[in-house]
Formats: sequence, structure tokens, C-alpha cells
Amino acid sequence: MVQAYILIQTEVGKAAAVAREISGIPGVTQAEDVTGPYDVIVRAEARNVDELGKLVVAQIQAVTGITRTLTCPIVHI
Repeated sequence: MVQAYILIQTEVGKAAAVAREISGIPGVTQAEDVTGPYDVIVRAEARNVDELGKLVVAQIQAVTGITRTLTCPIVHI
């Protein structure tokens, strides 16, 4: 299982709606609107890195109002 945080920038005023929509996507375990340089932080999981990439590119980035994402895979050192 691969887990990651996905940091999202949105159009002005769209953070709450984006977080709400993303929270319903399978594989997303948490989606919160936040303040700071990013507007939404998502925690997601997938079986492998390829599936995580597909989740981000095909489903999360397709949500209206998103302008940029940064995916940060979780590592256990």
C-alpha cells in the first residue's frame, strides 16, 4: 500500500468545494481545506505508485477549480 499527501492550490474561493468533491473519490482517506500556500491537503492511498499516479492525474486533477497539485508520497525511514 502506498500513501501520499497531495497539496492542492485552487482558484480563489473554491477550496471548500474542491475538498468536498475530492473527499468522495475512492482512495482518498481525508481532504481538508487549509490556509497557507496550499488550499486543500488530501491524504490518499493506492495499491502501488502507478495506481496513485492514476488517482491523482485522472481523478483528483479533473476536479473543477484545481490549478496545481503536488504529490508527496509517505516514506517510512
